[in-house]
Amino acid sequence: MFTIIKREINSFFSSTIGYLVIAVFLVINGLFLWVFSGNFNILDSGFADLSPYFELAPWVLLFLIPAVCMRAFSDEMKMGTMELLLTKPITLKEIVLGKYFGAVILIIIALIPTGLYVFTISELGNPAGNWDVGSTIGSYIGLFFLVMAYTAIGIFASTLSQNQIVAFIIAVFLSFALYYGFEGFASSAFDISNFGMKAHFESVARGVLDTRDLIYFLLLTILFLALTTFKLNKEKSSTTKKGQIAFLVPIIGLVLLIAFGNSLYMRFDLTQDKRFTLSEEAKKIVDQVHSPIVIDVFLKGEFPPEFKRLQNETKQLLDEFAAYNSNIRFAFANPSEKGSEHFLSQFEEYGLIPAQISVVESGKQSTEIIYPWALAHYNGRTVKIPLLKNQLGATSEERVNSSLQNLQYSFADGFKKLATEKSKKVAVLKGNGEYDDRYIADFFSTLRDYYFIAPFTLDSVASNASKTLKALNGFDLIIAAQPTEAFTDAEKYVLDQYIMNGGNSLWLMDATQMHLDPESGNAFAFGKDLNLNDFFFKYGVRINPNLVKDVYSAPIVLATGEEQESQYNKYPWFFSPLSSSANNHPIVANLEAVKFDYASSIDTLPNNIKKTVLLSTSPITKIVGLPFEINFDIEIPNSLQIVNEGPNPNEYNAGEVPLAVLLEGSFTSVFKNRVKPFKLLDGLNNYDDGKASKMVVISDGDVIKNQMQGNRPLELGFDNGTNSFYGNKEFLLNTVNYLLDDSGLINIRTRKIAVPFLDIQKTALERNKWQMLNLLLPLGLLALFGVLFTLYRKRRYTR
Repeated sequence: MFTIIKREINSFFSSTIGYLVIAVFLVINGLFLWVFSGNFNILDSGFADLSPYFELAPWVLLFLIPAVCMRAFSDEMKMGTMELLLTKPITLKEIVLGKYFGAVILIIIALIPTGLYVFTISELGNPAGNWDVGSTIGSYIGLFFLVMAYTAIGIFASTLSQNQIVAFIIAVFLSFALYYGFEGFASSAFDISNFGMKAHFESVARGVLDTRDLIYFLLLTILFLALTTFKLNKEKSSTTKKGQIAFLVPIIGLVLLIAFGNSLYMRFDLTQDKRFTLSEEAKKIVDQVHSPIVIDVFLKGEFPPEFKRLQNETKQLLDEFAAYNSNIRFAFANPSEKGSEHFLSQFEEYGLIPAQISVVESGKQSTEIIYPWALAHYNGRTVKIPLLKNQLGATSEERVNSSLQNLQYSFADGFKKLATEKSKKVAVLKGNGEYDDRYIADFFSTLRDYYFIAPFTLDSVASNASKTLKALNGFDLIIAAQPTEAFTDAEKYVLDQYIMNGGNSLWLMDATQMHLDPESGNAFAFGKDLNLNDFFFKYGVRINPNLVKDVYSAPIVLATGEEQESQYNKYPWFFSPLSSSANNHPIVANLEAVKFDYASSIDTLPNNIKKTVLLSTSPITKIVGLPFEINFDIEIPNSLQIVNEGPNPNEYNAGEVPLAVLLEGSFTSVFKNRVKPFKLLDGLNNYDDGKASKMVVISDGDVIKNQMQGNRPLELGFDNGTNSFYGNKEFLLNTVNYLLDDSGLINIRTRKIAVPFLDIQKTALERNKWQMLNLLLPLGLLALFGVLFTLYRKRRYTR
């Protein structure tokens, strides 16, 4: 067999045809991947990976491998040397395997120069060396198995005709049919795509080694090698019954594997961030899906590279969900296509807002509308799933990167809404001047998808305090959204004993109040006493009656001019801090900036409670004492001057000021060693030392407030004046999830996906250099190999 392998290699490289075939392969790859603009151009993709190469390679190999294999047996039969070969002391199987492995080695030699592509993306990565090694290795393994299958098909095709061109055409046709044909004829009613090579190659090429995919390629290879042996043996002599059975074994094995192989398999995710491995939390959610979930994904069509990446990653993730639970089914749709008009009514019904993307084609930039959403349908219910995450001041690449981080969470969150039964109860406190329902409508309408939500008034404390406490203890969490009226001692005692009983709480509190002077139009900030100072002080925090000014802040929109001549302009507004956290706590990890308005500082006090600062200001902060006049004619020019010239370090020297604090542990009662406002009845006991519980204190009630457009509440975190999105909603959802020990969604949401980007500036400056390098150096390596091979042959045969 090894003699046949050496003979094939020598024969191939002894002619200029062999070098020409490999050169054409390298030139085509070089042009499409590095020179021609389009979906395959790596330099234009913005990502430091070789996924465009592994998308292109199967189509190029579709012609290269048949060209290498077309003469394997057709030339032997045409020249009459087949009979001579069979007289040698070698079996027919060894001849077939020799021809096969000889061709495989030739293809591998052709692929070796493409290792330069790996070096290129490593050098152009941001930073240099930032590329996914495991994913690339897995992709090359997938390419190797595809080469094995293509080569077996090409070897078989060469037995069907003495004409090499005919053998080439047959090999191309069979390879194309088995690679793409099954997917082309697949439908939602009868999915046969898994019988084709494309589905299995794409699965492996992303960096996931699945034994089902690998065995598929092995059996397909064995099948065509068996067909080759059977064909040659049939021409040589009549085939025995034993030979027929041996021929049928791989065919039966292939069918059985594809039909029943889903039950026993192993998967190895080689990607550095394990992006194609479902988290345990996601699996627990999907385990509760017992009837079909049908998902319509509106990401079909031609997109710029970064959105193409989002499209591919979405499909791959849904493939993972579908592989784990067969009840999950999905289809991609293009709302712009004819016949998709029925989707438009769904967009309006579920509030699916389109996104604008910029498309550059032939040097011209245009804007297109896409719908980066999915709709999941389950047992008569439908939920919308956002695929594109809003990100403040981000480029489209950064938005897509952030969306990739959020993708598994988005789908797991949608599945949880549809398939998980609610169990936890949340009380929204009323009776102390809290926000009207319309200003907190968006957050609680979202929260209602996960938990039971109910208003709870403390007014009944005055008439039957014990009954009120007993009812309150039936809730897992209480939320106080911007109370403005002072709490009585009896109400405080009810809240205190709720916490002592292990209840969790979220407090969104303002320590200031604003009064507008009708004559000057200016606002005056005063301190506000809600009779809760000792309440929070005992638990370990203090909300100070002051205002925080932060240079890192959200803008404010002000009108200049009168009536029709009015103009709206953005100005820096230091009273609206934008707070993000660098700590890795699940509540704030990977979180967008949270917008505050007229927030106060929080002090943490020493006691046995664990305290975690979730959000704080930037280091360039100033604390303003109260009372304070907020004069726009003074504040706006001062803010503009600071933005242009920089802040005075002696003035903005407060450092990072806490704005949201998490407290965890066993709290001590505010009323310990004090006279109780009332005696507990109905079997309730007074606790001076509480059970373990958690609370979050936020020094601004506006964090939970949604803006209004007429009578319609807008999405929490959306600023209608600046058309900007902030992370308020996600922060509060994370907070509630954490307080209710519902950490599964948080863990999925905070999962990091490493997306390697190209260094845009370096790529632009060195573009011509890398184009020439990747186009010409592989050809130079091939030429060098040819020279060395020729010298080796001359030296050997001239002895």
